[in-house]
Amino acid sequence: MIGLAFRSLRKRTGAFVASFLSMFLGATILMAFASMLDTAGGDHVNGTAEETLVTMASVVGGWGMLLVVFAVTSTLTLSVRQRAAEMALLKSVGATPAQLGRMIVGEAAGLAVVAALLAIPPAVLVGRGLLGMLHGTDQVPANVSYSFGPIAVAMGLGITFVSATAAALITARRATRVRVAESLMAAATDTVKMSKKRIVFAGLFLLLALDLAVVTATVMRDKGTDAMATAGQADILAAIGLALLAPAIMRRVTSLLAGPLRALGGVTGDLAITTMRRRTGAMAAAVTPIILFTGTAVGTLFLQATENAAMDAAGLIKDNEQKNIETLNLVVIGMVVLFTAIMLVNTLVAATAHRRREFGQTRLAGATPGQVLAAVALESVVLTVTGVVCGTVASAFTIVPFGIARMDSATPDGSVWTYLAVVALAAVLTGATAYSATRRAVRTPAIEAVQA
Repeated sequence: MIGLAFRSLRKRTGAFVASFLSMFLGATILMAFASMLDTAGGDHVNGTAEETLVTMASVVGGWGMLLVVFAVTSTLTLSVRQRAAEMALLKSVGATPAQLGRMIVGEAAGLAVVAALLAIPPAVLVGRGLLGMLHGTDQVPANVSYSFGPIAVAMGLGITFVSATAAALITARRATRVRVAESLMAAATDTVKMSKKRIVFAGLFLLLALDLAVVTATVMRDKGTDAMATAGQADILAAIGLALLAPAIMRRVTSLLAGPLRALGGVTGDLAITTMRRRTGAMAAAVTPIILFTGTAVGTLFLQATENAAMDAAGLIKDNEQKNIETLNLVVIGMVVLFTAIMLVNTLVAATAHRRREFGQTRLAGATPGQVLAAVALESVVLTVTGVVCGTVASAFTIVPFGIARMDSATPDGSVWTYLAVVALAAVLTGATAYSATRRAVRTPAIEAVQA
């Protein structure tokens, strides 16, 4: 089955692109920040510079690791779920659950190793850029040279490999336990039933976020910049918690919008609602990066805006520590924007390419290519609005308690244009990606798409 896994990788390159890119970008981020630990152990590194480098690696790299693991798990799950019919066929010819599990894990392990090795050169470039930024803000002396060593390589390879294989094991266990008839039904509908473990983990992340929010608004009140340590983590935890609940959220949203969309959208609205009801899993996977992007970006941007307003109100000038915190926040924003943007594009492209046969069947049933494109555009609007709303709720776990702690106000500081810019970027990424991927898919003649 390991041999079959590698043959599957060679023959089904397109199906694994999303997972590969998530691992590649994730390994790049992990190694780039881990290289700050290698740099901290070099020559000419004093106490303050060493502390800055270690903080950069541990805080930003730690949250990056959490996002990477979550993204890899999400894309691998989507990839395996899209192959439900293939899994059913293998079972019908005698493949055992253990053999299928080894195949799935073998595919993930092979992807992880290749992705991590290829990520080394860009990780070196990103790491140099991070150190250059710290040099430019005088947080690390200019004579501290960059080092990319064993810590970076070990963390990049190790975490990418472990997260990929662990995600594959979880996904394989769920996929191989399903009977052949159920696998074929899953291939046709792609509906997702949330497991008890998923619900428990979602509740755990949300409770942790709520705990940090309460601590920020009470214990950390009037503690100055220290309140950022607890507030800054709450939005990420809340966003992950809501993302885990995405299947249930999308089912509820689809149910609520079914009537209005059919009434206002006519054939297009009916087509979009029917598709969303049948493709809960794909819709949940697509809305996940929007939630993560909006929640973390809005939370961090308004967190920093509130901190700046508090310092201006007190007539204070930022010291090196405060500059370091601001730099960390900006790096977090940049990392999240880049990673979730690519994750969003990957997921939408993979999900849309998999629907080529569905689009062909819809066109054979009488729908025009224009109606298919319009239905996908309507789906994108629903995804964007749902993701932005959930992400905004997640960001409130950070900005509301931090505003109370620093400014005695639950209303965050910051421009409404900042929020609208985040929303606009999420909408453009979602809409443009879905539209372009669907347009490529409908170029294939309907008969060829159905027979593919």
